[in-house]
Amino acid sequence: MRDGSGVRRFWWLAALCALVLGACAQNGSEGGNRPVVGVSLLTRQDAFYRELERGLKEEAAKQKLTVRLDAGEFDLARQQGQLENYTVQKVAAIVVCPTDSQGIGPAIARANQADIPVFTADIRAKEGAVVSHIASDNVAGGRLAGEYAAKRLNGRGQVAIIDQPYIQSVIERVRGFEEALKPYPNIRVVARLTGDGVRDRSLKAAEDLLQSQRKLDAVFAVNDESAFGVVSAIEAAGRKGIFVMGYDASEEARKLIAGGKSPLQADIAQDPYRIGQETIRAVATHLAGQPVEPVIPVPVRLVDKAALGNETLTPAP
Repeated sequence: MRDGSGVRRFWWLAALCALVLGACAQNGSEGGNRPVVGVSLLTRQDAFYRELERGLKEEAAKQKLTVRLDAGEFDLARQQGQLENYTVQKVAAIVVCPTDSQGIGPAIARANQADIPVFTADIRAKEGAVVSHIASDNVAGGRLAGEYAAKRLNGRGQVAIIDQPYIQSVIERVRGFEEALKPYPNIRVVARLTGDGVRDRSLKAAEDLLQSQRKLDAVFAVNDESAFGVVSAIEAAGRKGIFVMGYDASEEARKLIAGGKSPLQADIAQDPYRIGQETIRAVATHLAGQPVEPVIPVPVRLVDKAALGNETLTPAP
């Protein structure tokens, strides 16, 4: 008959492990006492977010932080669940690129109640307390696109917008675009259709646009996936004389612009890698007890064929 000492030893070890894991969870750290940062991206299917992810991970390694990374993939409920998990796990900080700027608010508020600092990257949240928002200067980017359109049109023409109106960063882009057109009363925004930021839905929206607008000079698409959908619709319809402006300046977009034959003629270049870097730096600074700016803007620039002439195109990461 066994004396039970082995069983007692097993339960003692199990209890010790539970205490250690519990302590790690309480201070948001894992093995090696590295603070854990829960990150929920908008998507991992887009080149922009893959580059942002690379910036997050590489800077986290430098700052001795552990990144626990997920993506909402445009599904609010899925992203809410990810933030709930981070909150239950008591991570040291949360970074979110909201799938819905309004809808993500309650999940952020629950993290606030658990005293977990929340940061937003690329896309702003409309509700909940956020330590810092790190993103491209989207109003400035929209203005650059609007100024480009006004110059190309010589102050006269009809333009349309392929929108994604529930995303705050897109709202800012469109606002900047429309502000830039205000001094030009002979440029009219004749349509604003929603493409949901993805290629297939933007293609359908552009098809509807082309059917309803027989006279159209330009389209501002709020990201590159939207722009690619618009380009496909224009080419399939055989419509000439319409130029497209995108936003992101992905490698695919740059190649189309540099080739000079696509309707895509200009794009707003962001720096997603730097957004990732700056986000982790802000997290590390806050966790060290130092003040962080509530908004950290990352500069943007307009690229067209001339601007790309001296750039070396490299394969997308």
